[in-house]
Amino acid sequence: MSGPPLLRVGVVGYGVMGKAHCYAYRVAPMLRRLPVTPAVAVISGRTAPAVAAAAAAYGVAEYTTDWRALVGRDDIEIVDICTPPGTHAEIAAAAAAAGKAVLCEKPLAVSYQDAAAALAAVTAAGVHNAVSFNYRRLPAVSLMRRMIWAGAIGEVRLWRATWLSDEFTDPATSFDWRFDRAMGGTTIADLGSHLIDLARWQVGGIRAVCAQAETFIRSRPGADGGARDVTVDDAAGAIGTMEVARAAMRRPCDFTIEANGSHGTLVFDYARLNELRYGRADDDEGLYGMRRIRAEHPSHPYAADWWPLGQGVGYGSSFVNQVADLLEGWPGAPWEPGFGDGAAAQAVCAAMETSAAEGRWVTIGEITGTPEPPPA
Repeated sequence: MSGPPLLRVGVVGYGVMGKAHCYAYRVAPMLRRLPVTPAVAVISGRTAPAVAAAAAAYGVAEYTTDWRALVGRDDIEIVDICTPPGTHAEIAAAAAAAGKAVLCEKPLAVSYQDAAAALAAVTAAGVHNAVSFNYRRLPAVSLMRRMIWAGAIGEVRLWRATWLSDEFTDPATSFDWRFDRAMGGTTIADLGSHLIDLARWQVGGIRAVCAQAETFIRSRPGADGGARDVTVDDAAGAIGTMEVARAAMRRPCDFTIEANGSHGTLVFDYARLNELRYGRADDDEGLYGMRRIRAEHPSHPYAADWWPLGQGVGYGSSFVNQVADLLEGWPGAPWEPGFGDGAAAQAVCAAMETSAAEGRWVTIGEITGTPEPPPA
């Protein structure tokens, strides 16, 4: 008995994100009935021995050191971009011009101008496009959004998020693309783009920002033994709403989201990623505080696709859910979040970067040339 037809994917980049995306294509058809069976046919990377080892480990039959050759293959229908952010826009534009659907890791680009160009390229080509804002697809985060929109906390008054990491705390960490703003983008763009997307998705548009940013370790040892100047920030925040840092000791990957409304509060903590905390003003006073919701019931987003109640899911599930969502309606249904969402998040990142540099409030309209819609 033959199954759904193969949909061949080319993955550009073989690091952690390349690994996560290859895993997702393999697992998604096990969890959800799809009209196609995705298969990673080729993976690319700059260093032949490393990409060859990755291809063998990920179960990918072919590899190349030339991403342009991957994009140009007639059998590839989806180009999945998992390279450093400074390369995203160019690869996305080339893939769109070749008529390929494009899935791009976040951030969509390192500047709003490049993000807008990538959006224009996929729009002109009329191809499917999406940005990998995968945390939307964690069951608890998706449930949080559903509850907010259903009025579970009333009128939303406050939204805040933090993302703290210790990735950059060691001064001896060698200089690489992550410390080069032109290639890796800022911490605002790297970590903040996720939080900005979640804010826009959960509670609506962002109109203006005021931010601060700081680089604590201003040089790093280079490959030649000399010092290299760091051109990205270690920490940043938009006042009252968001903080991102890669200089928080003993914080491996800790992020939280909290929404406060006229009738209640919802809290997500990534360290307990299968749970939400929830409390309402009209709860029994004798039980003051917040209850724990385990976002694993079949009625909760994505939970029915996974394990029995009580087993939970992990980081990798967000990528699997992403692939399943994107391909469930292939080829007719549009993808989301699309490059429009990626460009909108990048505009907020650019506004925060401008605010931090100039010490003032910056409207999103200053960046885009058009006013951001008011919060929904």
